[in-house]
Amino acid sequence: MPYTATEGILTSANKGAADGGVGERVLVDYKDALGEYKASELPVMSMFANSMTTETGGDIDLTFALPSMLMENIDEGSTPAYQHTKMRSERVSVKEYGIAVGVTRRMIEDSRFNEVELALNEARKAVDRHITDHFVKVVFGQASTLFGTTTIVAATTEATINTFASNPSGGWLGASGDITADGTRVYPHANATATQLQRPHYITSATGAIAGDVAELSINDVLTAIELIGQHGYNADTILLSPSHYHALLKLADFTAILTAGVGATTAATTGHEKDLSSTFVENTNQTRVVGNIFGLKVVVNPWVPVDRVCVMDASVKPVAYVERRGLTVEEANPGFGIVGSYLSMRYGLKLVNPLAGCIIVSA
Repeated sequence: MPYTATEGILTSANKGAADGGVGERVLVDYKDALGEYKASELPVMSMFANSMTTETGGDIDLTFALPSMLMENIDEGSTPAYQHTKMRSERVSVKEYGIAVGVTRRMIEDSRFNEVELALNEARKAVDRHITDHFVKVVFGQASTLFGTTTIVAATTEATINTFASNPSGGWLGASGDITADGTRVYPHANATATQLQRPHYITSATGAIAGDVAELSINDVLTAIELIGQHGYNADTILLSPSHYHALLKLADFTAILTAGVGATTAATTGHEKDLSSTFVENTNQTRVVGNIFGLKVVVNPWVPVDRVCVMDASVKPVAYVERRGLTVEEANPGFGIVGSYLSMRYGLKLVNPLAGCIIVSA
């Protein structure tokens, strides 16, 4: 069986006279090759963010309109007062991140293709991991010194989440949010009361600790998250789980625990035997093992999801603003060190700017 070489990004086929017309491997410019390894579109970015670019430097201010105008009853011959749109502002912290790739000029001159390719691939993967981790820290409210994010729990107040100096990455709706405060992120919707709308979107797990192999996912917490999202006019359609949470979901512990004789199950459990689940609402799941959806939520399992947190959200809404000042670029290092085009850097910022379309279930 003939062997066909799979060329990498650093090489090209050139049909020349050498070697009887066999395609020669020609090394392309290293700096140009690095530019091809951009992290332009990542699944995590397309799922969570509305992307935008800016030509200005430093932090970026984004302005959002609040639904503030109201129709009013007009008496005959009178003129209503003019109304204007209330606005709220979100400041996005834009920073520069970079990586140095250790490929020397001698490696290129010696045609050590494998090492150069490995270095480029690892650099690209490092960018992928960096962006994904940044989104996870922002969306799930976890602390990171690198990204400047802080830990957010159910007791964290809205004022704390909204303070740019200490929490530049924002977060979902916190506790003690005021629907009447100037610049608030909570606003009246439909016939919901202020008490209903000001409930925090970080929920302490009813089962206590939800991390590890013995994680138990409380269905009541999931239903509460659906309710909190729905009261703001959004439609929860996705639940993000870690593999350990998916394990708990497969066991359906909260479903089967309530099944007793006379309340869903036909017979009481006996020693060493399971309860008879025939004619119950979990019978089909027990037979098919299909749990791709639960209460209308698409189940998404990913190892990047923290083991101590679960996210329920309306995936049709992009809650994060991704502001890119400069995409991934390549800069040449000091030639005196014999290193060529080794610095990759990008300048961007992330912030969770829509606090109402998602909820985080937090381990107690």
